Amino acid sequence: MKNLKKYAVVTGASRGIGYAIAERLLDDGLEVIVTGTRKNGNHPAGSIYYQVDFLDDNSVNNFIQYLKTQPINILVNNAGINKIDRFSSIDIEDFDRILRVNLRVPFQICQAVVPSMEREQWGRIVNVTSIFGNISKEYRASYSSSKFGLDGMTVALAAELSEKGILANSVAPGFIDTDLTREVWEEDGISNLMETIPMKRLGQVREIASYVSWLVSKENTYITGQNLLIDGGFSRV
Repeated sequence: MKNLKKYAVVTGASRGIGYAIAERLLDDGLEVIVTGTRKNGNHPAGSIYYQVDFLDDNSVNNFIQYLKTQPINILVNNAGINKIDRFSSIDIEDFDRILRVNLRVPFQICQAVVPSMEREQWGRIVNVTSIFGNISKEYRASYSSSKFGLDGMTVALAAELSEKGILANSVAPGFIDTDLTREVWEEDGISNLMETIPMKRLGQVREIASYVSWLVSKENTYITGQNLLIDGGFSRV
């Protein structure tokens, strides 16, 4: 590996887990490109903000062309959407939207940045899945389909690229203390939820960011093709 400057991309970094990851990578000394859907959206100080709508072909294509001109050697696919519904009631357009944002566009982004990594014979890819990409429950058919698929893509990337110095892994957050979690579960729901987690608390975004930071660093030399569940023991105990 050459002594190259590290350039990272973190998608969906306007808040929550993505924001914390981008902030941590900036602290690690990386140049960080972040994405959000809003013009001049919220993003960590020092990052390069790129507005992109994953549901718009032109917007995605412009972003892909931009990435192809950048010396990207670290990619964190974090952006994602969800909609809970009974299986028999899922609208196929909603299913397509979730698969597009959570799987198809991350696939395209990987295709855009892998050539740069191959030229340098070094790269790190982390795809942010979910515990519901490893286990599932009712009303999560669309979301789980997308997240199981994202982890499958990660394994395929590892199989093809690891010998070239490009390591690909997934991280699967459990119930993390974000604005969205609190909006969906509300206080009573969160209290009940924490009783089902062996550690009896929600995870923190900085905890996810710490693990991602290590996986994309030079310290990670032999972990690839793995799916790291960060859930306080929820899915195993």
